[in-house]
Amino acid sequence: MNIILCGMMGSGKTSVGIRISELTGMRWYDTDDLITQKYGKISDIFEFYGEARFRELETEVVHSLSEEDNCVISTGGGCVLRAENSTAFKKGGGKIVFLEADIETLFRRVGHTGQDRPLLKNANLDSMKILLDSRTPIYKGCADFTVKTDDKDVDGVAREIVKLVGLGVEV
Repeated sequence: MNIILCGMMGSGKTSVGIRISELTGMRWYDTDDLITQKYGKISDIFEFYGEARFRELETEVVHSLSEEDNCVISTGGGCVLRAENSTAFKKGGGKIVFLEADIETLFRRVGHTGQDRPLLKNANLDSMKILLDSRTPIYKGCADFTVKTDDKDVDGVAREIVKLVGLGVEV
């Protein structure tokens, strides 16, 4: 079984994924890292080839990861917006966990990172809220579990997820 973490930029997918890996011994992957390793900077892909091409590369990585087992996978914020990706993740019994956070928390964590995150370029609280509002129903719709990350530490969120998915690991 794989644990797939989805949610907005800044919800904690990377930090929590790493911590779950440490707690359980599961391998950890980050879809954005894998894309960067194979194809270069995400901001360059967006700039030169567009978001549609980035999403194609992301789906390619998802299909590759869906063949793995006993992994924790931190996804990019838009990864599960394609139903094909969430379907692939669930194919082998993967459990998708939506890491939910309020707009104020998300903006505090990543609002200043627009240079590194193409969809946050020139973002402000209002534009980020529009993005959050459009994505939240999709995140909730594909998730097997939802975990709020506001005012929680990484270790606490990771331990909550391990219990929720029923790994049977003592944490």
